Amino acid sequence: MTSKYKLIVGLGNPGKEHSVNRHNIGFIILDNFIKDFGSFESSPKFHGEIFKKGDTQFLKPQTYMNLSGKPVSEICSFYKISPSEIIVIQDELDLEFGKVKLSTGSGDAGHNGIKDIISKLGTKDFTRLRFGVGRPEGYQPVEDYVLSDFSQSELEAIYNFKLSDYLN
Repeated sequence: MTSKYKLIVGLGNPGKEHSVNRHNIGFIILDNFIKDFGSFESSPKFHGEIFKKGDTQFLKPQTYMNLSGKPVSEICSFYKISPSEIIVIQDELDLEFGKVKLSTGSGDAGHNGIKDIISKLGTKDFTRLRFGVGRPEGYQPVEDYVLSDFSQSELEAIYNFKLSDYLN
């Protein structure tokens, strides 16, 4: 696997109770992507779970979403990874389920995990892969919606998502 990215970050929250939450799309996509290569290992040094393939680091921060910047900045500092070599996989409310948008240098759009990464890196000049989870219907609070589980059919669609199509 070759990629222009040296750090591929999947955002989510630690714990089994969050494993198939909408907010954990980054974890789900990374777990599915690396399953044929190996598995993540706990790294207290980087406050996350990491996997290395070639010169690419994969990171699932274990600090909860709102504090994702610390593990990202620590691994970047240690491995001398520049922001232009980072892609962050996140949930996106403003895209219908399954739609994907790549962006570089954009603001946080209210996403607290992205907000913390921007704050800790001191820049927004990294790539984001926004995976659409849609908006809640009716009057369900956004916080409850992103912490709700995907349906089985949504999970099947996610498992068929080809991250490799977005890494070059």
